[in-house]
Amino acid sequence: MMACMDDEALAEIANELYAKPLDDFIAARAAAAKEAAASDKELGTAVRGLPKPSVAAWAVNMLALHQPDALAGLTDLGTRMREAQSSLDASALRGLGRERRTLLAAAVDTARSVARQQGRSISDAMATDVEETLRALTADEGAAAAVQSGRLLKTFSADGVNAVDLGGLVAVPAALPATPRTTPPASTAAPARPQKKDTTTARTPRPAPDKPRLQAVRQTPRPSSPPALEKAKASLAEAEAAQAETARLASGLQDQADDLRTEIAELLQETAELRTRLKAAEERLERSRRALASTAAEAKQAVRAADKAERTAMLAQERVLRLGNTRA
Repeated sequence: MMACMDDEALAEIANELYAKPLDDFIAARAAAAKEAAASDKELGTAVRGLPKPSVAAWAVNMLALHQPDALAGLTDLGTRMREAQSSLDASALRGLGRERRTLLAAAVDTARSVARQQGRSISDAMATDVEETLRALTADEGAAAAVQSGRLLKTFSADGVNAVDLGGLVAVPAALPATPRTTPPASTAAPARPQKKDTTTARTPRPAPDKPRLQAVRQTPRPSSPPALEKAKASLAEAEAAQAETARLASGLQDQADDLRTEIAELLQETAELRTRLKAAEERLERSRRALASTAAEAKQAVRAADKAERTAMLAQERVLRLGNTRA
């Protein structure tokens, strides 16, 4: 019980820290750690150890704090997608895939807007990381809890099959709500079908022996499992949705690569211009140094000549004075 209370206290402090502007995090963490240590040294140490989030993770935290409806819509969509997957509803999966693309695009735009309002802009690459994290929210219940906590440390992705390992991805993971998977695996769902069949058989009288065998077969209930065709359709829908998302992601990465190539070309050109200017400046500097050395040497010679002329003039003046005194 004591550990839970510590987690709750740490989570409460963490919630306040991760809600602040990113540039204020370090100073706010130091102040919070000092205040916590005054009453609980261990808690103060834990607060001091809370990591600063990445910019993209901070943008997701700001979205969770300031626009929770955007995450709520994606969370609801994720629930519906898992239900459609469980029932192998190919048509529903196609529609939900289109809805997810629309909601993700809107949520990323909202995240960028909220980040700007909080004093930080996110790049296209960071926006892609935000989108991957929000997509993971729709595929994994644990990921949804982490994102909605507002204490995300890093962005991540999910394959929809394996549970996301939240270690290092969220602050105070022990304070996250438990999120057991509600969709039972096929191995646990299968035994229920024979039981239902046995019950139905017990309630339904056997067909009379003189009835045709075909009629008896028609009265037999259909199995509850979907036919192979429906399974194939569901698999096809998933593959098509995955292909569309992969193509969209590849297109976005290609655009990002093109932008980076353009930026690199511009920087190379700017670097070449700066090198040319630097070379010209170095040449001017060398000429100025040589001119300075020459001028300094000439000035030194001129000073010596002036000193010599001054001594000559003084000697001439003394001679004139002596000659004048002799005549007198």
